[in-house]
Amino acid sequence: MALATEGLLASLSALALMIAAWASPVAGGRPADQLQILWGQTQVLNDGNGDQTIELMLDHAMGSAFKSKTSYLFARIDVDIKLIPRNSAGTVTTIYMISEKDWKTHDEIDLEFLGNATGQPYTLHTNIFANGEGGREVQYRLWFDPTQDFHTYSIVWNTDEILILVDGVPIRQFKNHWDAGVPFPVYQPMRLFGCLWNADDWATQGGRVKTDWSQAPFIAYFRNYTASGCAPTAGGSWACDQNPSGSGSSSGWMDRARGGGRLDDDVKQQQQLREVQGKYMIYNYCTDEKRFPNGFPKECGLA
Repeated sequence: MALATEGLLASLSALALMIAAWASPVAGGRPADQLQILWGQTQVLNDGNGDQTIELMLDHAMGSAFKSKTSYLFARIDVDIKLIPRNSAGTVTTIYMISEKDWKTHDEIDLEFLGNATGQPYTLHTNIFANGEGGREVQYRLWFDPTQDFHTYSIVWNTDEILILVDGVPIRQFKNHWDAGVPFPVYQPMRLFGCLWNADDWATQGGRVKTDWSQAPFIAYFRNYTASGCAPTAGGSWACDQNPSGSGSSSGWMDRARGGGRLDDDVKQQQQLREVQGKYMIYNYCTDEKRFPNGFPKECGLA
């Protein structure tokens, strides 16, 4: 076990060095260039400036979905989302990254927006799977109305951590404690999916509030999709973004995986993280004594 762990850590170090020149995300004015429509009544809306918005729709017949054309091994994903207004109870709007080869050992990073009854807030439900092991649910109430305008939701996944951000503010951090025996996504590439679907058996108040189909169709909007990462090649190596188009910078997030980055930025992020968790977190599996009467999962006690 010790030799296997040392070998894995050595591989991670080599990969981190390989992506040292990882640059800023690809510009996302035309998400249809990077995303593939899967099914349902999904539309690509074009404005007069050449920018695009993807519209996902849910009615009584079916939902809708898209996926990224590229899969990544470590990445930063950003997307602007405007959620379903008014009574969205029973619906789930989601973005998630997932590996696609073996479900029993799959990796996954979930952001699920659980619909609400009119006048009630959305719940942002997050979960992380590694090597097929999930059950790491943390939930939040957002500090704004996500139906009134677009807001940016981000997934940062590197060799050190998974970081989930809302409008650039970190809300959840899941560190890599593989050396302590905690599974972490390190070897399977993942692809991004976006989906709008009916889950009224559990989504709103534990399934007590059902979808009101008289409010259909339900519509959510996605725009400004950006992605930067290492993509697998046919030869088994990794091609990393070196000269992506567009402006903006995300250099600091990958620097941290190499032990670098600016300490001041890190301290600020930790302060933001603690503030959001103190004010807006409504459920954390690491404090659910009823669920874990014999002790919390190992990662809950690690710094």
